[in-house]
Amino acid sequence: MTSLNATSDSVSTIDADALIVGYDGDVTAHPQLTDEVRAAIAESAAALEPSSKAGSTVVLPGTGVSATRIVVVGLGDGSEGDLRLAAGAAARACGKQPSSVVVAIPTADDMTASAVAEGALMGAYTFNDYKSDDEVASYKGADWHIAGASEAALSRASILAAAVTGTRDLINTPPLDMYPAAVAEAAQGYAQQFPVDVRVWDVPELAEEGFGGILGVGMGSSRLPRLVRVEWAPAEAKSSVALVGKGITFDTGGISLKPPKGMETMKSDMSGAAAVLHTVLAAARAELPVKVTGWLCLAENMPSATAQRPSDVIRIYGGKTVEVMNTDAEGRLVLADGLVRAIEDNPDVVLDVATLTGAQGVALGTRTSGVMGHEEVRTAVVTAADSVDEAFWPMPLPSYLRESLDSKVADLRNIGDPMGGMLSAGVFLQEFVGDTPWAHLDIARPAFNDGSPWGFTTSGATGASVRTLFRFLETRAGL
Repeated sequence: MTSLNATSDSVSTIDADALIVGYDGDVTAHPQLTDEVRAAIAESAAALEPSSKAGSTVVLPGTGVSATRIVVVGLGDGSEGDLRLAAGAAARACGKQPSSVVVAIPTADDMTASAVAEGALMGAYTFNDYKSDDEVASYKGADWHIAGASEAALSRASILAAAVTGTRDLINTPPLDMYPAAVAEAAQGYAQQFPVDVRVWDVPELAEEGFGGILGVGMGSSRLPRLVRVEWAPAEAKSSVALVGKGITFDTGGISLKPPKGMETMKSDMSGAAAVLHTVLAAARAELPVKVTGWLCLAENMPSATAQRPSDVIRIYGGKTVEVMNTDAEGRLVLADGLVRAIEDNPDVVLDVATLTGAQGVALGTRTSGVMGHEEVRTAVVTAADSVDEAFWPMPLPSYLRESLDSKVADLRNIGDPMGGMLSAGVFLQEFVGDTPWAHLDIARPAFNDGSPWGFTTSGATGASVRTLFRFLETRAGL
């Protein structure tokens, strides 16, 4: 298993597969890197024309050091964000399946040291569970040695990186094996390791209590839906936060079938629920003095003889009715159930997280998520995101869009004006939160990278929103 350690030894004498050093126009000084070795590395690197651009790397043989190779990485402006990105990019340049890596990137304080360690662990992430090569499939990561880091910095980095990579693992697992009951079982398994309480609603309980959104979306699949509550409830909690995650373990679009290309990455439609689960676990590991209740709204959206149809009317938990105009606008239906139930417990604030709309990517691209809701909560989410260099952009909820959700036969319908689809989806969800302070995080495109790796972001699931959610909780705890 990957380990994260501090070292105060001279980094040039540590046996490792790779030594990572920084570059800001010259190889950067570090207390554990002698001037003589630093100068020798700089001289060797000069021939490869290294760049100070954050994440730019050149790789040298380990001449003059005990490491097999030396990775020289650009540090950009030296900010926390650039250091995190640089460490991630450098981690990806350390060769295949390194067993140990030493990082000698200079940092100013615990937060920047934590950022370097986070970036390294996130950038080094691999998902090999389904590889047939036994050596590849059994690889569990390197031992990481972060020169000069404090235990506090490494502890925070370990918690955050575990949350991000754990989220990635759930999403990257093929939907054949990751279905609603499997996610529920995973949550129950985590409850054996961490001080969290888990409750699972199966189909009879969902039907008895009136969770019409989750049941409606999941009724077309042979793998039946679940609702899962995961709660960290410390005795001295300063605040209570509910997190509601969309957990569509695979989304075909249902009867309103997606085109084939639109389905290829739809194992990622459970990204919100995966992020919520691992954020709650991170809060428990960090012992944050905040009560955090995660709601995982789990269903598989499949077409079949039992699937819901366009023009069906379903009753959301709490009684409000929705006419289903498009079965591919399913995420808002399961979230509506989750939001109403979460708010029933009177949290101080509620956030929902979802890969909700293709319109998010049209508006904001592949790396920037949208956030909308009550202004002060929306602002707090953006502030949290900015502090960890995760891109969230504040979006409005125009009141005029509500008219497009009017239904002739129900309280509202599940799709509105196609122009501004991300916003009308938020307006729909707003119908289910009442006066509770709330924000909606649409992470549709940033949640899954179907392109090349960059920085600490590997291909596949990214773990988008986890670090923002954790920082939001830290802020609620006064940290």
